[in-house]
Amino acid sequence: MVQKAKILLVDDRPENLLALEAILSALDQTLVRASSGEEALKALLTDDFAVILLDVQMPGMDGFETAAHIKRRERTRDIPIIFLTAINHGPHHTFRGYAAGAVDYISKPFDPWVLRAKVSVFVELYMKNCQLREQAALLRLQLEGGGGKAAAGGAKEPAGLLAELSARLAAVEEQAEALSKQLDDESADAAAVATAAHLERKLTGLRRALDALEPGTGSGPASVPSQN
Repeated sequence: MVQKAKILLVDDRPENLLALEAILSALDQTLVRASSGEEALKALLTDDFAVILLDVQMPGMDGFETAAHIKRRERTRDIPIIFLTAINHGPHHTFRGYAAGAVDYISKPFDPWVLRAKVSVFVELYMKNCQLREQAALLRLQLEGGGGKAAAGGAKEPAGLLAELSARLAAVEEQAEALSKQLDDESADAAAVATAAHLERKLTGLRRALDALEPGTGSGPASVPSQN
C-alpha cells in the first residue's frame, strides 16, 4: 500500500484554504491546513511534506518570514515552496519570493488546472525519492546483515534479494524516466527539472552499487551511495 504524500496549505483565510482543498482534492493526497506561519512551522516539526503552498500576506508572521524559518531548518530546507499572493507589486516583490526560497510564485486569482499540475509534479518527485530511500535501506540491510544471517533465518539467499532489489529499482527508474520526459514536454519549472535530474543521479549511483554486487562481476562489496 503506497503511503500518500502530505501537502501543507498555509493561509489565514478559511475560504482560501477551502478553495485550495477543492482544487487539490483530485490529486488524492493528504492535505494539511495551517492558518498562520507559526502553525505551519509547528506542523513541519513532526510531519514530512511533498510541497508547501504558502500565502504571502498573513498577519503576524508573513509568508516571507515563514519561508525563511523553513529554509533555516535542516529537516525542512529542501521542501519545495509555492508562494500564493493576492497582490503583485512588480518584479521586486516577485524576486523577494524567489530569494526567500520559493520554487514558484503565483498571483491570485490563479488557474486551478495550472496550480494542480505544478503541485502534482512535486508530489511525483517526492514519491520517487521515497521509493529510492526504501530501496537503499533494503540494500544497506542486506549488506550489513550478511548472507549467512539471511540464510539462517530462512530468508531469501543474497542472489535472490539482489534480484528483487534490482527489479524494484528498475520500476522506479522507468517511472523517473517517464517523469523526466513529461517535464521536458511541458517545459516545466527549472526547479522541478533540476530536482528530477538529481533523482536520476541518485538512481544511477544505486544501480551501479547493485551491479557491483552481482555475482561474477569481479568486484568486492560496493559502498551504498549517500541519499542525502
